[in-house]
Amino acid sequence: QVQLVESGGGLVQPGAFLRLSCEASGFPFNQFGMGWFRQAPGKEREFVAAIKWDGQSTNYADSAEGRFTVSKDNARNTVYLQMNNLKPEDTSVYYCAKDRQRRRYISPSRIGDFGSWGRGTQVTVSS
Repeated sequence: QVQLVESGGGLVQPGAFLRLSCEASGFPFNQFGMGWFRQAPGKEREFVAAIKWDGQSTNYADSAEGRFTVSKDNARNTVYLQMNNLKPEDTSVYYCAKDRQRRRYISPSRIGDFGSWGRGTQVTVSS
Protein backbone atom coordinates (compact mmCIF):
# COMPACT_ATOMS: atom_id res chain seq x y z
CA GLN A 1 0.00 0.00 0.00
CA VAL A 2 1.42 3.35 -1.06
CA GLN A 3 1.93 5.79 1.79
CA LEU A 4 3.21 9.35 1.48
CA VAL A 5 3.73 11.38 4.64
CA GLU A 6 4.64 15.05 4.41
CA SER A 7 6.34 17.06 7.14
CA GLY A 8 8.18 20.32 7.62
CA GLY A 9 5.42 22.87 7.20
CA GLY A 10 4.88 25.76 9.57
CA LEU A 11 4.38 29.46 10.08
CA VAL A 12 7.20 31.67 8.85
CA GLN A 13 7.77 35.30 7.96
CA PRO A 14 8.19 36.56 4.39
CA GLY A 15 11.72 35.96 3.16
CA ALA A 16 12.24 32.91 5.34
CA PHE A 17 12.86 29.35 4.20
CA LEU A 18 11.40 25.93 4.87
CA ARG A 19 12.27 22.41 3.77
CA LEU A 20 9.39 20.04 3.26
CA SER A 21 9.95 16.30 3.37
CA CYS A 22 7.83 13.46 2.09
CA GLU A 23 8.61 9.97 3.30
CA ALA A 24 7.35 7.24 0.97
CA SER A 25 6.65 3.56 1.47
CA GLY A 26 4.83 0.69 -0.17
CA PHE A 27 6.41 0.92 -3.62
CA PRO A 28 9.89 0.91 -5.24
CA PHE A 29 10.66 4.56 -4.64
CA ASN A 30 13.74 4.57 -6.85
CA GLN A 31 11.63 3.77 -9.91
CA PHE A 32 9.02 6.52 -9.68
CA GLY A 33 9.03 10.25 -10.20
CA MET A 34 7.64 12.42 -7.45
CA GLY A 35 5.98 15.79 -7.30
CA TRP A 36 4.81 18.59 -5.06
CA PHE A 37 1.51 20.41 -5.41
CA ARG A 38 -0.22 23.02 -3.30
CA GLN A 39 -3.74 24.13 -2.68
CA ALA A 40 -4.90 27.35 -1.06
CA PRO A 41 -8.42 27.79 0.35
CA GLY A 42 -10.94 28.27 -2.43
CA LYS A 43 -8.41 27.52 -5.15
CA GLU A 44 -7.60 24.52 -7.30
CA ARG A 45 -4.65 22.30 -6.55
CA GLU A 46 -1.67 23.54 -8.54
CA PHE A 47 1.63 22.06 -9.61
CA VAL A 48 4.76 23.29 -7.81
CA ALA A 49 7.67 21.01 -8.73
CA ALA A 50 8.53 17.47 -9.78
CA ILE A 51 11.50 15.22 -10.22
CA LYS A 52 12.14 12.31 -12.55
CA TRP A 53 12.42 8.82 -11.06
CA ASP A 54 16.24 8.84 -11.32
CA GLY A 55 16.63 12.39 -10.06
CA GLN A 56 18.21 13.51 -13.34
CA SER A 57 15.52 15.98 -14.37
CA THR A 58 13.28 18.44 -12.57
CA ASN A 59 10.64 20.95 -13.52
CA TYR A 60 8.98 23.83 -11.72
CA ALA A 61 6.00 26.09 -11.87
CA ASP A 62 6.87 29.65 -12.82
CA SER A 63 6.03 30.73 -9.27
CA ALA A 64 8.61 28.30 -7.86
CA GLU A 65 11.39 28.68 -10.40
CA GLY A 66 14.53 30.13 -8.84
CA ARG A 67 13.22 29.90 -5.25
CA PHE A 68 12.28 26.25 -4.74
CA THR A 69 14.36 23.13 -5.26
CA VAL A 70 13.03 19.59 -5.43
CA SER A 71 15.33 16.67 -4.67
CA LYS A 72 15.02 12.94 -4.17
CA ASP A 73 16.98 10.66 -1.84
CA ASN A 74 16.39 7.13 -3.06
CA ALA A 75 18.33 5.67 -0.13
CA ARG A 76 15.93 7.29 2.35
CA ASN A 77 12.74 6.94 0.23
CA THR A 78 12.24 10.66 0.70
CA VAL A 79 11.56 13.60 -1.59
CA TYR A 80 12.26 17.14 -0.45
CA LEU A 81 11.12 20.61 -1.38
CA GLN A 82 13.50 23.36 -0.32
CA MET A 83 11.61 26.65 -0.35
CA ASN A 84 13.58 29.89 -0.07
CA ASN A 85 12.50 33.52 0.00
CA LEU A 86 8.96 32.57 0.90
CA LYS A 87 6.16 34.98 0.05
CA PRO A 88 2.66 35.36 1.49
CA GLU A 89 1.24 33.98 -1.75
CA ASP A 90 3.06 30.70 -1.05
CA THR A 91 0.64 30.07 1.81
CA SER A 92 -1.08 26.75 1.05
CA VAL A 93 -1.35 23.14 2.00
CA TYR A 94 1.49 21.35 0.24
CA TYR A 95 0.99 17.80 -1.04
CA CYS A 96 3.46 15.17 -2.10
CA ALA A 97 2.47 12.92 -5.00
CA LYS A 98 3.73 9.77 -6.73
CA ASP A 99 3.91 9.35 -10.50
CA ARG A 100 1.51 6.77 -11.91
CA GLN A 101 4.10 5.53 -14.39
CA ARG A 102 7.21 3.58 -13.50
CA ARG A 103 10.40 5.06 -15.00
CA ARG A 104 8.66 7.77 -16.99
CA TYR A 105 11.19 9.05 -19.50
CA ILE A 106 10.62 12.65 -18.48
CA SER A 107 9.84 14.37 -15.22
CA PRO A 108 6.08 14.29 -14.55
CA SER A 109 4.28 17.62 -14.44
CA ARG A 110 0.54 17.31 -15.03
CA ILE A 111 -1.80 16.52 -12.18
CA GLY A 112 -3.01 13.51 -14.19
CA ASP A 113 0.52 12.06 -14.12
CA PHE A 114 0.16 11.42 -10.40
CA GLY A 115 -1.84 8.66 -8.80
CA SER A 116 -1.13 8.72 -5.07
CA TRP A 117 -1.18 11.64 -2.68
CA GLY A 118 -0.15 12.45 0.83
CA ARG A 119 -2.38 14.24 3.31
CA GLY A 120 -0.51 17.51 3.08
CA THR A 121 1.37 19.89 5.32
CA GLN A 122 0.36 23.49 5.96
CA VAL A 123 2.72 26.32 5.04
CA THR A 124 1.78 29.80 6.20
CA VAL A 125 3.84 32.84 5.29
CA SER A 126 2.84 35.91 7.24
CA SER A 127 4.38 38.82 9.09
